[in-house]
Amino acid sequence: MQLQLIVAIIVAILAVVFALQNAVPITVSFLTWRFKSSLALVLLITLALGILMSLLVSVPSGIKKMKIISSQKKKIQELGSSLKRETESKTREETESKIKEEIESEEEPELPLE
Repeated sequence: MQLQLIVAIIVAILAVVFALQNAVPITVSFLTWRFKSSLALVLLITLALGILMSLLVSVPSGIKKMKIISSQKKKIQELGSSLKRETESKTREETESKIKEEIESEEEPELPLE
């Protein structure tokens, strides 16, 4: 978080320096629309629009990836709990079979009475 703040401050300082060095007034024409402004302001607005457009393009894919990751994590948890139940069941069965074997081995065959 601190790194992002430091980078944002550096970018802001660079933008101010850029604006101070490029204060030349220019006329921007687009179709029938015209306005006069400083070169720095026009370039910064263009930069901001480019960033906004790239975010609009990249956000849907990021959301899709987050949904996929979430569903995969849920599936991993389900498989982990299933594996745990299987292991417990198998351990219980093995324990029961060992107990049965011990009980059977302890029983001595009856001797015939004379």
